[in-house]
Amino acid sequence: MNTKTETFGQTPSGEPVLRVVIKSGGLTANVLTWGAIIQDLRLDGHAAPLVLGFETFPDYLEHSPYFGATPGRNSNRIGGGRFSIDGTAYQLELNENDVSHLHGGSNGIARQNWTILSQSENSVTLQIVDPDGRAGYPGNCTITCTYRLSEGGVLSVVYESTTDRTTIANVCQHSYFNLDGLPDTFGHDIMIGANHYLPTDARQIPTGEVAPVEGSVFDLRTMTAMRRQLESDGAPYDHNFCLSAERVAKRTVALVRSINSGVSMEVRTTEPGIQLYTGFKMNVPVPGLEARTYGPFAGFCLETQIWPDAINHEGFPKAILRPGETLQQETDYVFSKA
Repeated sequence: MNTKTETFGQTPSGEPVLRVVIKSGGLTANVLTWGAIIQDLRLDGHAAPLVLGFETFPDYLEHSPYFGATPGRNSNRIGGGRFSIDGTAYQLELNENDVSHLHGGSNGIARQNWTILSQSENSVTLQIVDPDGRAGYPGNCTITCTYRLSEGGVLSVVYESTTDRTTIANVCQHSYFNLDGLPDTFGHDIMIGANHYLPTDARQIPTGEVAPVEGSVFDLRTMTAMRRQLESDGAPYDHNFCLSAERVAKRTVALVRSINSGVSMEVRTTEPGIQLYTGFKMNVPVPGLEARTYGPFAGFCLETQIWPDAINHEGFPKAILRPGETLQQETDYVFSKA
């Protein structure tokens, strides 16, 4: 198959949004230059899409809860949008309920058109410069994203970030997965290899406590039914699971399996945290891929990243990026079908 690139839409300023199709290892992925979005992902032998997305570009502008996107420059939440570096205080845009900063702000890199640096039959590399001052961030931050498909059903995601001024940086892949194509994901079992998680306050900001999962609904160390969150002692998941105190060599941290389709997804990452969000707030008013309806629990996210609000908590993993450093974040999503 030859590398395929086509125009998917047009930005509000008139720039073309391109779609690149890559294929290898039994996987086919459609990648957009807008937001470095994974628009569609398919596994040979499984008819339904593995991710949530839209067929047309205007729906991404108007209705997307970060479907398949790369949020940043700092993904997840920062309480009050405030932080300090080396004694200098910064105030970021409060784009979540006017009290928190979420996913880099209302006009972050997930809502910008990236440039294609290179592409091949099985990979594409995109880049964007997040300018100094946007949403209140210091420094010009250059972010590169490489998606690569390889044998064994591997979708590899590599992010590299650099800056010309000390800043905070933390990006992630924000696909919503559904491994059987049914209207909800309650037929999925999940395992996350974390002994601790981060409790949050009413704003969904970490309290600072690093709590043991033992004896709680957050104990997902063995395969557990996703339906558990609906049970009397359950709670919808939108929490960071603490994998390590710092970035380490890539290792397996999570496994999800649909009992309906037999499709499994293994997650391997270098990152110290993984945010499980089960889409309980979702209610998309327009059709998705193949005219599918996306209501609550239609897909789940496993966002590999630095812990949320890390800059404001002593003992959380390092969130600061300085000139001369490169932040490299690597994650593999590995798909198979029984």
